Amino acid sequence: MPVIAPMPAARPARISNQRDGAEDAVAAGTTVDHLTETYRAHYRSLLGLAALLLDDTASCEDVVQEAFIRVHSARKRVRDPEKTLAYLRQTVVNLSRSALRRRILGLKLLSKPMPDMASAEEGAYDQLERDSLIKAMKGLQRRQREVLVLRYFADMTEAQVAATLGISLGSVKAYGSRGIAALRVAMETPA
Repeated sequence: MPVIAPMPAARPARISNQRDGAEDAVAAGTTVDHLTETYRAHYRSLLGLAALLLDDTASCEDVVQEAFIRVHSARKRVRDPEKTLAYLRQTVVNLSRSALRRRILGLKLLSKPMPDMASAEEGAYDQLERDSLIKAMKGLQRRQREVLVLRYFADMTEAQVAATLGISLGSVKAYGSRGIAALRVAMETPA
């Protein structure tokens, strides 16, 4: 019959716990608290870095926020908390490059304007007309504005407008015709 060797004695609990704690600290990586402190201390400088690489504020803010999200999700791999800022900076640079690549690719994929497309001046004129229409609409009575918006912008029938607003069909017609007349006057008078 084979002889079974006795199991080695267990290590004292104190040493085992100290060793486990050290391994946990290494495995834990950058803590959320450290990342929060880094955010508070370095957000503006990272935003400035992104601003040097990109041209609009919204993209810069998006890049910096995305960098913090990525570092947060990979914080166990950033074992040295002192390297968190360096990792964030590199992530901001990489994300900025990616944003620029996407923009360039988007510009390359844009279709070329057709010869019969409206010019920029026509687009600006249309925008001015829309702005003056919105301004004139704001000057109408509340019911007139509601009827016109539902009838012509929401493309509802007069019966649907009446049901939506809880008024009679005749009231819809009256508010609509008065509203159009008031709009016509407001649009013809110079601003």
